Amino acid sequence: MKRQRPPFMPSAADAEARAVEMLGHVKLNARDLPGVYEMRSADGEIIYVGKAKKLRTRLLSYFRAEYPAEKGARILREAAEIQWEYVPTEFASLLEELKRIKRYRPRMNVAGKRDARHMAFIRVARGEAASFRVVRDSGHDEGGIFYGPFHGAVQLEEALRELNDALGLRDCALDFKMHFPEQQTLFAEPPRTPGCIRHEIGKCLGPCAGAVRREEYHERFALAQAFLEGANDVPVAALKRAMDEASGRLEFERAASLRDKIERLQSLRAQFARLRFAVESLSFVYTPPAVEGDDVSYVIRRGRVREAMPAPRTAEQRRAFDARVTEIFAPAERIEGTVPSHEIDELLLVSSWFTRFPKEFERTSAFAPAARESRTV
Repeated sequence: MKRQRPPFMPSAADAEARAVEMLGHVKLNARDLPGVYEMRSADGEIIYVGKAKKLRTRLLSYFRAEYPAEKGARILREAAEIQWEYVPTEFASLLEELKRIKRYRPRMNVAGKRDARHMAFIRVARGEAASFRVVRDSGHDEGGIFYGPFHGAVQLEEALRELNDALGLRDCALDFKMHFPEQQTLFAEPPRTPGCIRHEIGKCLGPCAGAVRREEYHERFALAQAFLEGANDVPVAALKRAMDEASGRLEFERAASLRDKIERLQSLRAQFARLRFAVESLSFVYTPPAVEGDDVSYVIRRGRVREAMPAPRTAEQRRAFDARVTEIFAPAERIEGTVPSHEIDELLLVSSWFTRFPKEFERTSAFAPAARESRTV
């Protein structure tokens, strides 16, 4: 785990003198072009990374902070140097900012600053008895599996609770000790009591209480994953059978409750299907016009930038460009709705960009037909 260094805190007089020096540097050298910038402390630490469509205007705004508590003022108090780099477009500045934040993890950058603040993911929490968790981002789970993004964490948690209940999956704390009946112990243990109301009322298989074999629990969890991926309808089918049985017994309140559960699960499935469609549709070559200098083309596949290359200008460059794009799109990719943790932020960035600026789709050119993708259904 990376140890956070203590912040270097200059005196008020030093901070003011450095601010005057940095302001002069910006006024003299910065231009209103797209770019990324780094604020560095006196000991060289990168304390903040930012981006701007108009770099000079953005940097000058830091020196106009009216109150000491404003973020810009707080950054300037610790900064001793501003470095920047121009990029061809605003889109390029977003990508470069994200890359640097992930590389340097500046302590004054706020996590989750992207536009998709209302998005949430389903994370697969591995362990002796795997479970699903609703999270806002990837956190520090660099090798995890995530489904999403979804709109609305509260609604997602409600639908996920129905899925857990339908298949008997646990939702207890991750550090809660599991015990399967086939596990051998060296010493006799006292009788196990689950202490879990979900197990006692039949909504959890009880992997903590030795009530289910490891293999059976894993099979149930695999069914839940297949449901999220659109490969089976087991949870909804089971609830529909229970609803029909309740109606047959004239238990209309229970039938109505089961109907609501079915609707929440179907809503989760529908949202997941829309997600898959949206991600699959974000596969093309995107060439935004450079504000200055040569254009750059971005090869985007399933919402992630796979490569950035100079836009071809000659027939020879076009042949080489097309060959490389073909190579990127050639390998079949399994469409299952999962997102590797290290790609979540970029997927959100790309999808947010085209959501905010739908006319930018006019600058894209489709390349990979749907037949190239390998589906799970």
